[in-house]
Amino acid sequence: MKVKVISVLEDNYMYLVIEENTRDAIAVDAAVPKRLLEIIRKEDVVLRAILTTHHHWDHARGNEELARLCPGLRVYGADERIGALTHKVTHEQELTFGAIRVRCLFTPCHTSGHMCYFMWEDGSPNAPALFSGDTLFVGGCGKFFEGTAEQMYTNLTQILGALPKETKVFCGHECTVRNLKFALKVEPENEIVKKKLAWAKQRDDEDLPTVPSTLQEEFLYNPFLRVMEEPVQKFTGKMDPVEVLRTLRTEKDNFKKPKERPHPQAVLAFDWGLFSPFLEKK
Repeated sequence: MKVKVISVLEDNYMYLVIEENTRDAIAVDAAVPKRLLEIIRKEDVVLRAILTTHHHWDHARGNEELARLCPGLRVYGADERIGALTHKVTHEQELTFGAIRVRCLFTPCHTSGHMCYFMWEDGSPNAPALFSGDTLFVGGCGKFFEGTAEQMYTNLTQILGALPKETKVFCGHECTVRNLKFALKVEPENEIVKKKLAWAKQRDDEDLPTVPSTLQEEFLYNPFLRVMEEPVQKFTGKMDPVEVLRTLRTEKDNFKKPKERPHPQAVLAFDWGLFSPFLEKK
C-alpha cells in the first residue's frame, strides 16, 4: 500500500492510495480531477474508487467529473450531499480493495455526515493509515460547523483516539504551523510542541507537507487530544473534558497570529517620503 500525498487548492490534501500488486488505486477527497488524473497516468494505475470524507466542495468537488471520465467508478461516503455518491457507508463498515482493508469511522461534528477512513493490509509490517478529513488535523481538529463539543470529544477519544498508536494520520488540510502556534499558547512550556512547531515551520519554508503524523505524536502536542492534561485545563479554566474541548475550540476560532511589526527603518522611509516616487500613479 503506497500513499501519494497531493497538495491542491489553497491548503488542501487529496490522496491516492495504490495497491501495489494489482496497480489499482483509491482516491481520498478527490477535489481536483485534472491533478489526480495526471498522477494516475504517471503512476500507471487504475482508479477504482473514491472515498469522500465529507460534502464540502474542497473535498468532493471532483467526484462528478471523475465519475463521468471513469465509467464504473465507485464513490463512497456517508452524506447524501456528496456528489456522484454510489455507495453510502455506515460506521464500522469494512471495505476491501485487493489487499487493502478499509474501516469506515463515522465522526459527525465538522459536518453531520463526516466519515474517516482507517486503512491497513493484513500481514503488512507497515503502520496503518487514517484519512481523517477535517475531523483531526496535525496539532488540531476541525471546526464544529454542524455538531457539538460532545460529538467531537467522542470522535477524538473513543473513535480515532482508540486506534493503534502507530497509525499514520493523513488529514484534509495543511494547517500545522497555525495549529501548533495555538498549541504553544495553550501549553507554553511544552517542549514537544516547540520542537514540532520549529520542524513544521521548516517544512513550510521548503514547501513540503507536514503529513503524515502519527496518533502517538498527536497525544503529545495536540491540545484537542490533551483535554485531561493539567496545563490544558488550566488554560481553559475548565475540568470537565467536554467543556475543556468546547473552550479550546472557541479560543482557537478566535486565535489570531500576532501581526508582524513593520521594520522601523521602513516606517521612517515612508514618513520621509522616500517611497513616494514609486507610489505615484503614472
